[in-house]
Amino acid sequence: MSEYIFNKSWCKGCGVCVAFCPKKALTLDEIAEKMERDPEKCIYCGLCEHYCPDLAITVVKDRKPKEAK
Repeated sequence: MSEYIFNKSWCKGCGVCVAFCPKKALTLDEIAEKMERDPEKCIYCGLCEHYCPDLAITVVKDRKPKEAK
């Protein structure tokens, strides 16, 4: 199972992750000025982690071992 780790205290609310999310799973909370994620839409592509300037996002993808032939 893939995992999405978000360090809210590191987020500055810049919106870069929101702009690059292909499934529009990320939004900015206007009151708290922090990113929020809709887990139903997230495909764990890792673009948000790649582009986050604050290193507030970590996406751990599920890696299944390859079957021996």
